[in-house]
Amino acid sequence: QVQLVESGGGLVQTGGSLTLSCAASGRTFRAYGMGWFRQAPGKEREFVAAITWSGGNTYYADSVKGRFTISRDNAKNTVYLHMSSLKLEDTAVYYCAAASTVVPAFLLTANVYDYWGQGTQVTVSS
Repeated sequence: QVQLVESGGGLVQTGGSLTLSCAASGRTFRAYGMGWFRQAPGKEREFVAAITWSGGNTYYADSVKGRFTISRDNAKNTVYLHMSSLKLEDTAVYYCAAASTVVPAFLLTANVYDYWGQGTQVTVSS
């Protein structure tokens, strides 16, 4: 069992930066691939970024590539999402998730994930 708690959301102006954290409970954190997803009002939940258990592979949605960076610290049971050059369309609730899949490419798909956090709101204003 893995419990995930996101933090770091808030209000930021366009062009600004924000770093989200996701703290995981459980000693098996290092066994899970981790992902960030987001859901804007009236829209479907969408993939943002993912990282394999070792941190050796990362994946990004085209909409955030070059602006967002996912990383993890297995010693701290934490995964991060550093967001820069934020745009109005980045406004959403951001969720972290953990997946036990051994196929890295599957990390782009929401239904692969076993555990989800409660989400943290990110609001980008002009």
